[in-house]
Amino acid sequence: MNWLLSLSLSILSFTAIATQPLITFPKVDNNVSYSKVAALSFMPADEKIAYGAAPLQYALLWRAKQLENTVQSPLVILIHGGCWLSTYDIQHTYALSTGLAQAGFNVWSLEYRRSGDVGGGWPGSYDDVKAGILASSRYNNGEFDLAGSVLVGHSAGGHLALLAGGVIKQLKGVIGLAAITDIEEYANGSNSCQQVTKNFMQAMPTEKPSEYHMANPSKQPLHVNTLVLQGKKDNIVPAFELDKLERKIIMLDGVGHFDWIHPGSAAFTLLTQQLNGLAK
Repeated sequence: MNWLLSLSLSILSFTAIATQPLITFPKVDNNVSYSKVAALSFMPADEKIAYGAAPLQYALLWRAKQLENTVQSPLVILIHGGCWLSTYDIQHTYALSTGLAQAGFNVWSLEYRRSGDVGGGWPGSYDDVKAGILASSRYNNGEFDLAGSVLVGHSAGGHLALLAGGVIKQLKGVIGLAAITDIEEYANGSNSCQQVTKNFMQAMPTEKPSEYHMANPSKQPLHVNTLVLQGKKDNIVPAFELDKLERKIIMLDGVGHFDWIHPGSAAFTLLTQQLNGLAK
């Protein structure tokens, strides 16, 4: 490819990104409902990349929409939640990926096999997530570097992110959003998400203590640069002895479980501030 053609393609790419209309997300009060998140508009991903042979082993890439921020901003590797269940897939975080891209971040959002999928559950879901993270560094001849990437996981995805960050130490940092930090205690809870923990683990803690130990962020080494963002009104993943993690914790008054994945929330603003802080 000659330099003139290369320049022309670069200009066309810049123009397409620069002129694409951005989505204005409505501002919302704290303690956002899931229905408000599900109703949000979003931009389609720019690319789909397989990291394994199974249909659910893929990543969706959203390119940053504010080009002036892409050099210094870390790649966000995003892991969605949903109680580890196949019922809740990557689609409910499309708006979050869009919001992050519009805030200037490239987003590598992972789909993975979950409870109800062949190969999902523990440890299959965890193995998928680790493979998907590592695949980001091989994409496009190494465009993205793990050392410049921040792993972000919400809810059950936060649980997997905390664990993965402890073994993939090259990452720049890990952020857990309303993350399940103690899966043993969580499995003994009574809400609907807590009750399906046994499906993910294929047993209760008393039946498979060693497996729960390995799957418990509170009992496994975490990435040195780990941050947990938690809302005090979260009834789906209530905070449980977060001090045991010995990592930075930020608690927000009035914030519920889904605030973190709504780009119009105060919680989302805090997330982008923390991501920008990691870029310095």
